[in-house]
Amino acid sequence: MMDYLDLSDLSDERLEAVLALATRLEARPYGDALKGRTVGLLFMNPSVRTLASMQAAVTQQGGQTFVVTPGSGSWKMETRDGAVMDGEAAEHVREAIPVLAQYADLLGVRCFAEGKDLGTDLADGLIRTMADLCPKPFMNLESARAHPCQALADWKTLDDLTIPRKGGRFVLSWAWHPKALPYAVPASALEMAVRRGMDVTVLRPEGFALPAEVMDRARTIAARTGAHLRETSDRVEGMDGAHAVYVKSWAAPQFYGRPAEEAVLRAPLRDEWCVRESWFDVAERDAKFLHCLPVRRNVKVADEVLDGPRSAVIREAGNRMHVQKALLIELLGGHRR
Repeated sequence: MMDYLDLSDLSDERLEAVLALATRLEARPYGDALKGRTVGLLFMNPSVRTLASMQAAVTQQGGQTFVVTPGSGSWKMETRDGAVMDGEAAEHVREAIPVLAQYADLLGVRCFAEGKDLGTDLADGLIRTMADLCPKPFMNLESARAHPCQALADWKTLDDLTIPRKGGRFVLSWAWHPKALPYAVPASALEMAVRRGMDVTVLRPEGFALPAEVMDRARTIAARTGAHLRETSDRVEGMDGAHAVYVKSWAAPQFYGRPAEEAVLRAPLRDEWCVRESWFDVAERDAKFLHCLPVRRNVKVADEVLDGPRSAVIREAGNRMHVQKALLIELLGGHRR
């Protein structure tokens, strides 16, 4: 396997192998599996956990990294084919990607959705174009419709918490946010949960159903794994018996790319869709709260939940490093002592 663009790029066998390796590396984090290797990191959007966890993962296994952040210490980059480059961007990804690949053994790229056209963002063309331009192994560090490293960390977190795969109840819940957000994290979390074979509920207000393309893909996976998938706007129904509640905000599809119109639909939901301890009254007693971070306290989730015993967000963030370390070794063919 040369590229990791989506969780589906890992076969069932390889996925289990990467998860097992991540667990071993958590127990023994330092080694030389990446000795003599260089990992290039191109961050076209901000990052805390992804950047830090990737650098730490490479360093702990004896490798080294370089980081490029276009427009901050390096040239701004153009991504559009056929662009007339008479603006601020001085370099095009069609040159930048193959050049950076000459300096690295693997290239990881982060490029968010533009948030203008739903079909374009769900097609995820930019990350795939850059992967095609890269002659070296390539890793998606979050794109317009996928965050596969986060999804793998979420999978490991559920395993660590001994939340069942078959029969485990997983709730993917919308929460209020001051602006419309893309679908990368919720789409990847949903695919992760149905691939585990879980009983999955998408809990969201009316008007905020995930796009049909996202739900159809999840149903296809569920048909293969035996997962159950449903949607509801009824919180009591959705939270009933939940083992894990994964919270994220996302845009209303019918107003995608039109934030002013979407804000009218979103505005009255603020108080009702902030996660509080009372949400868990009908969940399993030790149900866990998950979020990819960063999270807006007392906007998406109350302090009482985030600081309480059911919060798994710190473990979840730590698992980013462990799974990415295992993925790097898998992609680069490093030895696994």
